[in-house]
Amino acid sequence: MKLTLSRLLLLGCVVVTTSCEIDTTPYNGLSESAILGNAQGLRAATDGNYTFLKDLDYTRNLFIMNEYPGDNLTLSGTTTDPLFLTYTYRHTADQGNALQLYRKAYQIIVGCNKVIGAIQEGTSKEMDQILGENIFLRASVHFDLVRLFGRPYTQSPETNLGVIIKTDTKADDNAARATVKEVYAFVSSELQKAAKLMTVSRTSSYATATAANALLSRVYLYMNDNANAIKYADLVITENRFSLATPTQVPDFYTIENEQNKEVILAIKHTLKDDRGWSSLGSMLYTSPGGVGWGEVYASQAYQDLVNKYPNDKRRSFLVRKLTAQGTQEQRNGIDKVYVTKFSNQGGIATLSSPILLRLSEVYLNRAEAYAKTGQADKAIADVNQIRQRAGLSGTELFSTTDLKGLPGVLDVVLQERRLELAFEGHRAYDLFRNGRSLVRNYPGFHNTTTGQQTVPPDDKQVVHLIPEAEIVLNSNLKQNPL
Repeated sequence: MKLTLSRLLLLGCVVVTTSCEIDTTPYNGLSESAILGNAQGLRAATDGNYTFLKDLDYTRNLFIMNEYPGDNLTLSGTTTDPLFLTYTYRHTADQGNALQLYRKAYQIIVGCNKVIGAIQEGTSKEMDQILGENIFLRASVHFDLVRLFGRPYTQSPETNLGVIIKTDTKADDNAARATVKEVYAFVSSELQKAAKLMTVSRTSSYATATAANALLSRVYLYMNDNANAIKYADLVITENRFSLATPTQVPDFYTIENEQNKEVILAIKHTLKDDRGWSSLGSMLYTSPGGVGWGEVYASQAYQDLVNKYPNDKRRSFLVRKLTAQGTQEQRNGIDKVYVTKFSNQGGIATLSSPILLRLSEVYLNRAEAYAKTGQADKAIADVNQIRQRAGLSGTELFSTTDLKGLPGVLDVVLQERRLELAFEGHRAYDLFRNGRSLVRNYPGFHNTTTGQQTVPPDDKQVVHLIPEAEIVLNSNLKQNPL
């Protein structure tokens, strides 16, 4: 039986409680009010909200829906998986991944709202920390939703519709979508509040004030509020709590458990018991020597050409060519099999990884883009070179304001470096569209089965996903995106 959004909202706290019961035996059989009535129960419920993030309906779909519309991957054939609709910009109102993520997102939000509603701010440092973490998670999920279902902020945010802002626990299917501007205002305000509340030191598996500031640097960048993007990036960088990986650390960067990685600000921690095998993110982009993996999605030729331009670039290690027994390049449908390992090999397990949500490299690049847009070319280039040096590049491989290496401007330098560094992590399409640039796929792949070429302008209606029709049927106030 297909659950409606109303039922999911009603079940939200029950699911949180169940999640907690898996790991917290003392809460077996307790009522919701008992669990939310003390710090120990509230922490357990909060851990349950983090557990929601591991759900395949959320994490797998989120990374696919963020990354597959970009130009760093190529799909080597047709598939019945809804990722094909995301990849080809053929979104439908009954698209499975959109519905799964939409419903799971509001489950997470309602779970957070249960905890938020049970805490009086200022009760104690511990309680404020729990409150702040749930406010952060709620804001983060709203931001995920508005990026997927609302148009870029730079395109009429006052009138374009975003998503429903949910701050209560009512089973209300009649809420209307807020505008994109209203959702962004809510997200930024909530993150600022969360940052002030979170004063307890926590690992990168949990929200912290630093994570809130890092996400704010991204949110404000998307809003074209460059002054605030710089401000919040500065807060993260000058805190000196996190440090960029060294060139020798880069090749193994994604195989290290996130809590041992000094560059990772926030990740969805997975341990061996969380390994999803064939359903994992890694299995979509990599087939291990043991044969685990789908082997259908590869690094695009355009990205390969870019990252291979400099042989010393350590980021080349994230691409693995699949060769035949004779040592020649293996292909599928005429496309080279070049796997991506950014979501593989944690602890030596081919399908295990802890997906990174925020890391210091992105914060530097957020600041670099904001610097470029405010005419601070020297500072933008300096931040870009920090990332290039991290990747093992030096000397003439670095940029200067007098040597942009053939690129037309400093913003182009920044966007190219963002593409190199943040590839496969769900940023590329957003980077292009918020800057008014078209996505150009001029490499082999099934984005266009006739010519293999595809151009998607930033104002294309399919830049955003459609609101699931199953939810619109239940809510007469829930308007659809243009079809």
